Formats: sequence, C-alpha cells, structure tokens
Amino acid sequence: MRSQKIGFSINFKKAKLPNKNFLIGTYTILEPINVTKHADDLFDNFSKDNKGKDWTYMHEGPFKEKTLFKKYLKGKNNFFYAIYSKRLNTYCGLTSYLRIKPEIGSIEVGYITYAPNLQKTVDATEAMFLMMSNVFDNLGYRRYEWKCDDLNKRSKKAALRLGFKFEGLFRQSTIYKKRNRDTAWYSIIDKEWKKIRIVYKKYLKKENFDQNFREKCKLKF
Repeated sequence: MRSQKIGFSINFKKAKLPNKNFLIGTYTILEPINVTKHADDLFDNFSKDNKGKDWTYMHEGPFKEKTLFKKYLKGKNNFFYAIYSKRLNTYCGLTSYLRIKPEIGSIEVGYITYAPNLQKTVDATEAMFLMMSNVFDNLGYRRYEWKCDDLNKRSKKAALRLGFKFEGLFRQSTIYKKRNRDTAWYSIIDKEWKKIRIVYKKYLKKENFDQNFREKCKLKF
C-alpha cells in the first residue's frame, strides 16, 4: 500500500492583527479611517466619478449624499484605511484588510476604492505596496489574498500587475446588489514576497518618475 502524500511540515507562530499605526510611504500615507477627518475629502474626490462606475463592483455605493457616505464609513472596521496623497494634498482612496486569520497566517485586501484623481498614479501603486509590506514584513502573514467579481476586468488586471497570481474561479460564490457574483481568486505568498518587494522598491524610486510623476519603467514581475 502506497503512503499518502501530506503537506510539508511548518512551525508557524500566530500572525499579528493589524494595528492602528499609519502606513507611511514616499508618496502616500494610509490612515485608519476617521469619519470626521476623512469623509469630506473622500466624498468630494469620489464625486468626480459622475457616473458611479467605480462602485459598480462594490457591495455598496455609489453615494449621492454625504450623509449616506458617512454612514457607510461608520460601518467599517478598524482595519479600514483612508489613502492620503502627499502630491495631491487630499484623501482620495479607501482600502481595507479583511478575512483576517492570524492562526493560519492568511489575510485579504479589499474594499479598494480609488477616486479618479488617484487612479493610475504612483500614489495608487504605493498604497498597495504599503498594505502588502505591512502584512509580510510587520505582521508575519504567510498568505495575502485579492478577490474580485470575475466580470471586473480592471480589478483582475490590477491584481496581476501588482504581483498577485491567479488561483481560480469560485462560481456563484455570492450575491450582491441582487445579482450573481463569480469570484476570481488571487494571492501572494510569503516565499514570493522577497523578490516582489525588490521589484517594488526599484519601481517606486523617485528617479523612476518624471516631474509630472509619469513612470519611466513599468512595474513588472
């Protein structure tokens, strides 16, 4: 009788929960959400998306009234961050940690919402780097997840550009806004992080951007 294969042995100590520290980069600062401090800037910047397309694949939104948007922010947990752009001098994005499992070292990034003025900028890329660097370098996780509606082409493209690997499709995984969602799964694991981190560090150097913050070399893995 052949022996059964099993996973490799691991001596893993429990990862840490994210704390309320600011995540500070060259171009951006990520701050734990504070409705009083962040709501006005965020609402004004999100409102530049006149057709609400940036909320199509989000579970809630778009928000036409600031009171409703503030209610949305108040309902979020301690792992929700406002993204501040030093270059633009404003809060113009949101992101969050979720599905946090310290015992097995797994954590997800989600609720990523970028205002039009943050999209396709070095600020946007650095915000994601700060999130994943915190996960692997400070908190000790083994696995970092990205999930999105399989119809969300922008999110799928972004995941691959940022260094995540496609893992598969969960068919009919949930329902939101009274419609079906097939969920595409992506991840980065700890043994990949060292090389990914080097690529980010090279990409984010100031010398890689001109005076208008346009990239000279693309982020490639």
